[in-house]
Amino acid sequence: MRTLDLAAHEFDANLHFAENGLDPWFGADALVKDADGSRAAKFTHSGETWVANLSYRDEGGLLPPTGGVTDGGTRVQHETIREFQFKIARHPDEDPVGEQGFVCHLAPRWGGLHAENDSGEVVEIPVPPTLQNDGLNVRIQGSNIEFTRYLDLFQTAARVLGFSARYFQDPEHTSNIMDAEKYARLHRDSSGPVHARDGPIASMAHLLEDDRSGYRKLVQNDRDEHGRNVQGYYHTATLDAQRLAEAFPGHQYPKEVKHYYAREAASLDKSEALAHPKVGASLQHSLLRREQTVRYDDLVDLERELEQTVLSVLADAGLDVAPENVARSPYVEMDAYWEPSTSERGPDPIELNLTRIRQEQESVVVRHLTDGLSPVQWESLSTLVTDGGEVSPQDIAEANDRHIGSVRRALRSMEELVSRKYGEVGLRSDYVAEMVHDAVQDARDATRTAVETSAKAIEVAERGASDAMADWVAWCNRHGVDIRNRADALEIDLTGMEPDGKHNKTNLPANVVRQLKVGFAKWKAAGQDPERFRTAVVRYTSHSDIRTSERVRKALR
Repeated sequence: MRTLDLAAHEFDANLHFAENGLDPWFGADALVKDADGSRAAKFTHSGETWVANLSYRDEGGLLPPTGGVTDGGTRVQHETIREFQFKIARHPDEDPVGEQGFVCHLAPRWGGLHAENDSGEVVEIPVPPTLQNDGLNVRIQGSNIEFTRYLDLFQTAARVLGFSARYFQDPEHTSNIMDAEKYARLHRDSSGPVHARDGPIASMAHLLEDDRSGYRKLVQNDRDEHGRNVQGYYHTATLDAQRLAEAFPGHQYPKEVKHYYAREAASLDKSEALAHPKVGASLQHSLLRREQTVRYDDLVDLERELEQTVLSVLADAGLDVAPENVARSPYVEMDAYWEPSTSERGPDPIELNLTRIRQEQESVVVRHLTDGLSPVQWESLSTLVTDGGEVSPQDIAEANDRHIGSVRRALRSMEELVSRKYGEVGLRSDYVAEMVHDAVQDARDATRTAVETSAKAIEVAERGASDAMADWVAWCNRHGVDIRNRADALEIDLTGMEPDGKHNKTNLPANVVRQLKVGFAKWKAAGQDPERFRTAVVRYTSHSDIRTSERVRKALR
């Protein structure tokens, strides 16, 4: 399948080199000294002109090895352990924007390496096992360059700056990736479905995984730094791998999915690329499991995941991810670092089908609620939706004065609603939590109404009123009928009832007519004036609208 080719944005990686020990570091020191502190060169790569600069980097406080010899046996006689910086960028004549380039921070590594921090404290620097016997860490940070080009560009720059061609050839397997982002730039008139309240970004954050496990963060900001309203200015959903796996089977890396504008977008004309938003996906290194690392060797897999995420989000928002005519597509052509095109090399998008996930979760909640829940189940759900912390079965039992065994049985019977692990309990998803919260709240309101109904009926009886009047008051409260005097007119509020078809003699819903007839019978039994009820005004719900009928007389015929 041909799909949209995406652009590379941010990239951050640590490349480890050990095959030549510290020789490249000594070489950098000699090259910079010979050039009086800075060395520059120009080269051609893939038909493009690039410029490279090598210089000292601000001192990082690294300390010489104890006794002047590293654990790998290299003699280091330098009193100051300098670090070096490569700046590699596209030639200004070819990149007038000046944002296609990267920086490489070269630092020596050996077992037992120490540094003095800004507070004067000596601390040990963590060194990967592949560099324990001496080597280099080269941290690459750049943007707007295809990920697979960084190493080759760095190697080429190093050669033209004077390094031996045998240096920096094979990164060690411990080399790792810290950040990477792929994106497409959408026309601002077409991007609304992506950041809409019910769009894929918001839906992913609300529907995926357990409401108490893992990590999720949803940001929906429609104002820029100057307070100007920009719809979709910065909308992101950040999810760990556990949550993403439900929508993207086989994906293993946590990501941030985002729709965002440049800071100056509000002041730009539509003819400028930065007036239009990006839709992207980026690696979230901070959400990796403690034992997990994104290896540089896994770059191809990571890039595939990022591209598949972006394409899937775009497709879920109804946008064509394989346009036959890109000139007429919703993608912006004047981006300085990306021209929309399609090819066979990209991954096929995954059908997110978040509607299916939502419907499945709704059906689970509805089924449990309509089947009827035991008091212990209701209490357990109520505790889960009102307690924001970690909740255990014991906590639920103590909060509701129940036996722990009863709570555990209740939780086991609701496994589609509730997840249980490691002594903690949570609702299956944030969306399930929202629906259960509404159901619990409705139940509480119904219980409160029932209590108020009983109290009012007792109050009426204690005042010496007839049983029929007490029955009338109780009925009004039990069914949510609001009787209010407006001068000498009567108003009956039945807006809480869902419409149930139309009565064949009136435009009123059939269930409203039935309730009015029951209420009229009780009104008369309580000794009240029938004509006053007949001339009452009734408010009711018809579909999604609240309507008012001038008189209820016709409904009583």
